[in-house]
Amino acid sequence: MSTGQDETTAGSVADTAKQKKIAPALLRYRVLAYATGVWLLVLTAEMVAKYIFKVDNLPTWIAVVHGWVYFVYLLVTLDLAVKVRWPAGRTVGTLLAGTIPFLSFYVEHQRTKQVRRDFDR
Repeated sequence: MSTGQDETTAGSVADTAKQKKIAPALLRYRVLAYATGVWLLVLTAEMVAKYIFKVDNLPTWIAVVHGWVYFVYLLVTLDLAVKVRWPAGRTVGTLLAGTIPFLSFYVEHQRTKQVRRDFDR
């Protein structure tokens, strides 16, 4: 027969194990959110230069780099969402944050604050 203290200890061990999985996932998410935001701003500047200022000879690889960085952002965001059990709406909103300039920085700050508050990290 187990005592209440044994159950509390088992619960805190499980919580610690969960925190150890969440911390690296949160760090990966934060790095990719910033990288996605930066590359989106570079892509936006390229589009403005190309279509508004009619600048020729711009690098064609910027969109490709942003696309791959965004793809990895999607993967690490889904990984974090599963680990912290975000609802579908929060997950989709966070995934879409990498498509609007400057929004990924704001959403990253809000999600990091929320995860740290919920999981003491």
